[in-house]
Amino acid sequence: MNTRRLWLLTTLLLPLATATPAHAADDLDRLMALLAAHPGGTVRFVERRRLAMLDAPLVSRGEMTYRAPDWLERRTLSPRPERLLLDKDTLTMERDQRRMSMPISQRPEVEAFVASIRSTLRGDRAALERHYRVALQGQPEKRWTMTLEPLQARLRGIVTQIVISGVGVAVDRVDYTQSDGDSTEMRMEPASKP
Repeated sequence: MNTRRLWLLTTLLLPLATATPAHAADDLDRLMALLAAHPGGTVRFVERRRLAMLDAPLVSRGEMTYRAPDWLERRTLSPRPERLLLDKDTLTMERDQRRMSMPISQRPEVEAFVASIRSTLRGDRAALERHYRVALQGQPEKRWTMTLEPLQARLRGIVTQIVISGVGVAVDRVDYTQSDGDSTEMRMEPASKP
């Protein structure tokens, strides 16, 4: 490659290389601000869990409702009804006429796992970064993908990566890759209005 082409290539690529980290941080701040300003809503979900010991994925369907800043409910409608409610620090699970509640602060790995979704929805970058290395690709107002890698060894023993995607304030995909190779993918779309 001649010197002129090398100089031209370097001149064109250098601004991209030096601007990328700052630009990515600005984009993450912008995304977090957009999400923080959103009051919440209800989505329908389809979740596919792929387990090594099964030939086909386990599929569940239901609805999730988020009310800013710290109320998140997941109602699984099929294959069997189940309700998970996260209200501030308390996680409540209901299934088959049984109910169990626990403060998530007593289980750091559960708290970190919950932070992946709730902290994203409420636009809380500091809470995400307490538990994860956060990388954002795309543009906040358009299509974006945020990759979360656990910082704590205990959580890394459960999940190796969480990928959350959306458009603007609408989160439409959450993928979990577990340390044992199993994975879960959840697709979401706005629930129909009555």
